[in-house]
Amino acid sequence: QVQLVESGGGLVQPGGSLRLSCVASGSIFSINSMSWYRQAPGKERELVAAISSGGRTTYADSVKGRFTISRDNDKNMVYLQMNSLKPEDTAVYYCNAVLRVVTSLNYYNYWGQGTQVTVAS
Repeated sequence: QVQLVESGGGLVQPGGSLRLSCVASGSIFSINSMSWYRQAPGKERELVAAISSGGRTTYADSVKGRFTISRDNDKNMVYLQMNSLKPEDTAVYYCNAVLRVVTSLNYYNYWGQGTQVTVAS
């Protein structure tokens, strides 16, 4: 009923940049927060950045000053601009949205399938 689809991952050299995009589609009534998480091999999934419906942002300390999250509410999209990438940023990046569908009064978490980001020379 609801799909989150990420794009923009790939291989980049240290110091390079990538821009991730995620679009939410389906029978969506409204979207609250949208976020990016990542999971590196052997590690737990961690929050990278989040943005509220009003535009308030939160970042993990490890990405502050390098990553920027933004969203387009009209298009149900969220973006993650990643600059000055480091090898330790290598992970699968997941899009998350807390949203309400038209047939429900409650908000639930939805996840994308993930996109691989590899930072290596």
